[in-house]
Amino acid sequence: MAKVQLGYWKIRGLAQPISMNKEMVLNSALPYLIDGDIKITQSNAILRHIARKHNLDGKDEKSKVLVDVMENQAMDFRNGFVRLCYGPDFEKNKEAYLKNVVSMLELFEKYLADKTWFAGNEITFVDFVMYELLDQHKLFDAKLLSSKPKLTAFLDRFEALPQIKAYMATPCFMARPVNNKSANWK
Repeated sequence: MAKVQLGYWKIRGLAQPISMNKEMVLNSALPYLIDGDIKITQSNAILRHIARKHNLDGKDEKSKVLVDVMENQAMDFRNGFVRLCYGPDFEKNKEAYLKNVVSMLELFEKYLADKTWFAGNEITFVDFVMYELLDQHKLFDAKLLSSKPKLTAFLDRFEALPQIKAYMATPCFMARPVNNKSANWK
């Protein structure tokens, strides 16, 4: 099997779920992934390629649709946070963001009520994305998840996966920075 190579800036950003996913299943422009004779750019395309290759994109059509829905919900969640972190008037907008994001977190909390993972009982790539987003929010303000036992349990369950736990203990795992130097919150 050809060695898979991932290139990214020295921030967590959109590559963190790719790196975790890559670790779970494997040992120009940024980001990029070279997988044998395939060269891929764009974070989501890379993540989907790895997911398809390793059956982390849903086991049947119903779960694949759920993965697609959750992936897009995650991107909506992420986009709001990115606008805050990179936008003008960070300090002014931070308070409103913290107030408004609570309703999104409550929806995720309710959604996980009867699920182990975000697309059901099988882990998919969307769990890598959701882990990253929730962990970033926990770093941003630990109180956001303090009253969300299902989300906290999800984070703990994800971090306890043997491959993830091992990866997080290596120098390749980055706790910070989350964003690049032009962001208001890194």
